[in-house]
Amino acid sequence: MAVVIRLKRTGRKNRPCYRISVADSRSPRDGRTLETLGLYDPISKNAETQSTLNVERAQHWLAEGAKPSETVHSLFKRYGVYGEQVPQKKVRKRPGRKRKTKTGASRAEAQSGRSTRKLARSSARIAAKRAAAKAAAEEGGAE
Repeated sequence: MAVVIRLKRTGRKNRPCYRISVADSRSPRDGRTLETLGLYDPISKNAETQSTLNVERAQHWLAEGAKPSETVHSLFKRYGVYGEQVPQKKVRKRPGRKRKTKTGASRAEAQSGRSTRKLARSSARIAAKRAAAKAAAEEGGAE
């Protein structure tokens, strides 16, 4: 029997959650499984709760000859199933990112000019509507 380690989809529509499961390769994706090794929630914002995994059982099944899918393989690398745990992404140092430039200054100036002109047009439109409403009220009261 060919055994695979793959993700079994659970969760509601547009909010997926997966179980990392060991199954016969001939069974359907969400079908019968031999064992559940953990959970994977890709939408979770918290990295610690995003996935859980029983590393010992995963190593056992790999030793038995189970083949992981690509996604499960990357999760296994993240949790150190194959050996040492892989560190998370390193944050690049980008020292010049906040520096002011001529282009940035001109764009900011143009944006502030556009916003003041837009505010002036809006104020003029509102004043015109209020004047029209006042004139209509006076005309209606005069009759």
